Amino acid sequence: MNSMKINSFFFTFFSFLIMSCTSVDNQLVADVFETSASGNKLTRVSEFTLEKNMSIIKLDPNHRFQTITGFGGAFTEASASLLNKISQKNRDTIIQAYFSEQGAHYSLTRTHMNSCDFSLNHYSYAPVDDDRELKYFTIKEDKEDLIPMIKDALKASKDGFKILASPWTAAPWMKDNNAWVGGKLLPRYYDTWALFFSKYIDAYREEGIDIWGFTVENEPLGNGNNWESMHFSPNEMTNFVQHHLGPKLENDKHDVKILGYDQNREHLSEWIDSMYSNEASSKYFDGTAIHWYASTYDVFPKELNYAHNKAPNKYLIQTEACVDSQIPVWKDDAWYWKKEATDWGWDWAPERDKHLHPKYAPVNRYARDIIGCLNNWVDGWVDWNMVLNRQGGPNWFKNWCIAPVIVDSEKDEVYFTPLYYTMAHFSKYIRPKATIIDADNSDKELQVTAAQNLDGTIAVVVFNEGNIKKSFKLLIGQKQSTITISGQSIQTILINTI
Repeated sequence: MNSMKINSFFFTFFSFLIMSCTSVDNQLVADVFETSASGNKLTRVSEFTLEKNMSIIKLDPNHRFQTITGFGGAFTEASASLLNKISQKNRDTIIQAYFSEQGAHYSLTRTHMNSCDFSLNHYSYAPVDDDRELKYFTIKEDKEDLIPMIKDALKASKDGFKILASPWTAAPWMKDNNAWVGGKLLPRYYDTWALFFSKYIDAYREEGIDIWGFTVENEPLGNGNNWESMHFSPNEMTNFVQHHLGPKLENDKHDVKILGYDQNREHLSEWIDSMYSNEASSKYFDGTAIHWYASTYDVFPKELNYAHNKAPNKYLIQTEACVDSQIPVWKDDAWYWKKEATDWGWDWAPERDKHLHPKYAPVNRYARDIIGCLNNWVDGWVDWNMVLNRQGGPNWFKNWCIAPVIVDSEKDEVYFTPLYYTMAHFSKYIRPKATIIDADNSDKELQVTAAQNLDGTIAVVVFNEGNIKKSFKLLIGQKQSTITISGQSIQTILINTI
């Protein structure tokens, strides 16, 4: 027997010995679900071929971090209008896939107030100029698409879900440039704009839909004057919330959350400093909202930790992320694992920031970012559009993007991309009010996060970006389990601790 065969024999024998000598009492009871470039799609796996150089992931449920608010995606007019164009069977399939307990079981969602880029055209719930008391306020634009989609989702959801609402802009008549794009809210309309939020809550409640919270403004730094936007400085937003929006919602007895900022993480500290400068300024802010578009690979942990340390008892929620500036690739799972996607910065970022926007694999970006966020105090993570068409719309600005589910409405076909399964690895198994726990990982090529649910189960998410299979021993105290993860794959390991 040559040396290579001898080494192989002893490794296999030693691995068998490890498992055989572990008593049943010391075995972790775990179910393993994997999505991989090789074809697994949230597939239960139970047979593992042990690889050399086994690493260790050690969990400590006593070392606890933030409490989870939820995971999910956004209700947009684009998504809702597409559901109206496909068969009832396929519409139901998509709704169940996102919201049922058997599906991704989304628990935190977002929608837009007034129109946005993923609307079919411009519209406002305040269509009459200088209507300061909003006597003509109406949500009729939402009644054909957005509201029916939300209602169907609520019917499919066993536990319900939270809804965050975000305005992209006030009606042009409230702004200093009288336009849908850019400009600022005129101070004389601050109270009218605060009333707008209150009326929106009431109008949606009449439809049987409760709004959990708001972000004050989507992307207050603007979007390059491309689609609906309205600009705030940090202090202007703090002033509006402290003296207008917060008191108005309080006086109208609306128990909703207010999240400030709502844009990319690299500017987070200056907004945090303004929002939480003192007790009076922070009183009405329940938390902070962030996006991921500043970089395709950097989670900005320094900024996230700064936000948490400045306001440790406030929410820190990722409210928007997507594969942007990219037409969807149809029914080609392999593409989503390849570093071929580009984002807005590939073409338009200033030269000094180009390095932040290389080509990337969409699955890698989602998995890395969600794990990185959870390991740096973020308590909620919301994807952008749930459904788009093969062009990456509809979108009045032609700002094409990718959603986890793509439809061909003309042929009545549905494609669940690998991004859908990537999201489900978190949303399905890490439930609201779970707590992030310490996960000490000896293999730096694996990315790991872990959370303990209220029912005592522990969900461990492991991402292997590399092409090589890896084995690891999962430990909780004296209990253990030995698991192998495929190359280019993401696993959720659900442990029953009872």
